[in-house]
Amino acid sequence: MRALGIDYGTRRIGLAYGDELGIATPIPALTDANPDKRRAGLAVVIKQRRVTDLVLGYPYNMDGSAGFKAKEVDAFAESLRAEFALPVHLIDERLTSHMAESGMSQKKLREIRSQGIIDSRAAALILQDFTPNTEPFSAGATKAARPSSTAT
Repeated sequence: MRALGIDYGTRRIGLAYGDELGIATPIPALTDANPDKRRAGLAVVIKQRRVTDLVLGYPYNMDGSAGFKAKEVDAFAESLRAEFALPVHLIDERLTSHMAESGMSQKKLREIRSQGIIDSRAAALILQDFTPNTEPFSAGATKAARPSSTAT
């Protein structure tokens, strides 16, 4: 399986690639101000990396209810299914951005946030939480345990 982890945002789309060995690696985020160009960039990544599954972070609140961006993410997921004819798995993205930022100074965060580095690190965390056939994608020895939901 070659999966693409996606941290969807209206300004940036963070991306991470999960290869056949099960390793999740952040890749450059899509940061163009034009949403059509971000979408075209996504299509290029999917084709070049021969992606077989899309793993999309889903915005749950801390109480488990759907977050305020859930409808937007639902629409994005449906458009991905229609355009790319690939399975789209929705994975709980609670705290992924916070975890991606941990250990960084505020100055460093300001410098890299606009480049989408945090978004792509969050996408890697989302991808690590995707466990098809109980074989997790991993970026190392640790894996955050959060509930997930899958919609195909």
